[in-house]
Amino acid sequence: MACSVLLLAVYFVLIAGGAPNQKSPLAPDQLNGANEKIKADVVVALDGTGDFTTVQEAINAAPNKRTTYFYIYIKKGSYKEVITIPKNKDHIYLYGEDAKYTILTFDNYAKRLKPDGAEYGTSGSASFFANGNFFVAENLTFANTAGMNAGQALAINIGGLRSSFRNCRFLGHQDTWYAGSGTFQYLRDCYIEGSVDFIFGGSTAFFDECHIQSTRNGYITAASTPEGQSFGYIFRNCSITAYPTVAPGSVYLGRPWRPHASVVFLQPHLGKHIRSEGWHNWGKTANETTAFYAEYKSAGEGASPDTRVAWSHQLTSNQATDYTYENTMGSQHPGFVDDGVAMK
Repeated sequence: MACSVLLLAVYFVLIAGGAPNQKSPLAPDQLNGANEKIKADVVVALDGTGDFTTVQEAINAAPNKRTTYFYIYIKKGSYKEVITIPKNKDHIYLYGEDAKYTILTFDNYAKRLKPDGAEYGTSGSASFFANGNFFVAENLTFANTAGMNAGQALAINIGGLRSSFRNCRFLGHQDTWYAGSGTFQYLRDCYIEGSVDFIFGGSTAFFDECHIQSTRNGYITAASTPEGQSFGYIFRNCSITAYPTVAPGSVYLGRPWRPHASVVFLQPHLGKHIRSEGWHNWGKTANETTAFYAEYKSAGEGASPDTRVAWSHQLTSNQATDYTYENTMGSQHPGFVDDGVAMK
């Protein structure tokens, strides 16, 4: 195949667990001088025109513990499969042909029974499991189609230490997007939709100019930030909207899944669906002294700093500078380099 597409190469530096800074092998300064197109290692296509017809087969073909990126180009299509990137598959890079039409999906949910008769459970209900380190995804939809009444049903479960996403869509209802404690995620220009606690977990995650959409009344975040972890979720310049059918004042910005939940919205545009009080204590007044919920220069019909719960925070300009990418995720901002990808 002779066609080519643009591909993003991402690197970032993160500080975790007191370890020294670690750098992804594909840093911009290693690519800028080359001006060479990057070849996709393998191509996935439902119609059989690629190397594989399933995404899982392509991931399985990647070498274990790779130290440079393994590029998997995925053609348009709806790939209905439970996909797992194992812990020993580092530096997997999934690149979709089109975010809207390249869909990785399944329909498991927490209460569904596995073949052995046990329930999948919340964490096991995901359509996609990202357990490898330095995982990158671009131009993809991650979806769980179990339905609004299925209960907990994850589109993605992120367990790998470091991962990043650009121009990706995450579709579900309850518990759409999950990342475990001690992990780090950077999301740029992504879309996440759901209803109840649809962005949840204990990770440090930076949502940069993303679109967060509620499908009905509920709660956007349910952070379980561990005690002593400096940062939880940071939303920078994000658009917070809802389906037209969602009633005004019916959605909370978040509630603490664990006592030390930490969520900060920096200059968001909030729709009228956001409740005036903003935050919920999950029925436990003790959470009000441990959780950290904050906003900085919120705008839109849902912005109402004077009516927010008294235990939340409105940051000053000086305080807001603590929540840069550099401070929360590492010592440098990730570098994005667009290079052509030569298809096989």
